Amino acid sequence: MRKLKNVDDSNIKFGFYAKYVKRPLDVLISLSALIGLSPLLLIICILVKINIGSPIFFKQIRGGRDEEPFEMIKFKTMRDVRDSNGNLLPDTERLSGFGNILRSTSLDELPELINVLKGDMSLIGPRPLFTFYVPYYTGEEAKRHAVRVGITGLAQVNGRALCRWDQRFAYDVEYVNNLTFINDMKIFVKTILKVFIRADVGEPGIDEEKPLHMVREVQRLQKMNDLNWRGMNSDGVNNIPAFDEKGDE
Repeated sequence: MRKLKNVDDSNIKFGFYAKYVKRPLDVLISLSALIGLSPLLLIICILVKINIGSPIFFKQIRGGRDEEPFEMIKFKTMRDVRDSNGNLLPDTERLSGFGNILRSTSLDELPELINVLKGDMSLIGPRPLFTFYVPYYTGEEAKRHAVRVGITGLAQVNGRALCRWDQRFAYDVEYVNNLTFINDMKIFVKTILKVFIRADVGEPGIDEEKPLHMVREVQRLQKMNDLNWRGMNSDGVNNIPAFDEKGDE
């Protein structure tokens, strides 16, 4: 595993699986899945183009391993519908019926297999969040970036986006501290079951907590002043993107 520059992982003991097996397994599974699912992916691309429009993919910068930014890819589920002033309409008005189907079946996540193949993500790991959230993590919570972020993770099989921030980060750190093949397989199986029964999938619940920067003070001021991670402009002001395509999830 590459030495981290931005995250202190000195107290984390990674085993043989985390160091030497997990990444090759990600490559093998993601490549096989992309090849095997290529007919389905092509059909979804055509249906997104017809029902929602171009572009087919939704891309957004998220924070990955070592807090480094990368471009996450999903299928687009919302239409670019604007009001007379050019502002995007509320998500509930932009989410199409077909887009809701993609979300409820988690098919919108399939392009993230490309991120896994490229090395931006893993199949299992903490979910990638916005880069400008980095200063709002405590030192302990920042351990979530000691590993590659994932398509699914421990927090997702224990409440998905409906988890409160503190609980979600606690799950993320627990995952990092106990990263084993057995635990990854447990998460994988639970994810498949949740997808089939459509548990915690789709639009965020009405009681979901607000975005992190709205409910917390900055926890690590040095990160707020660090312009090496994207999410800040040269004046140190947050470039906060519009919350779209399932927001923080």
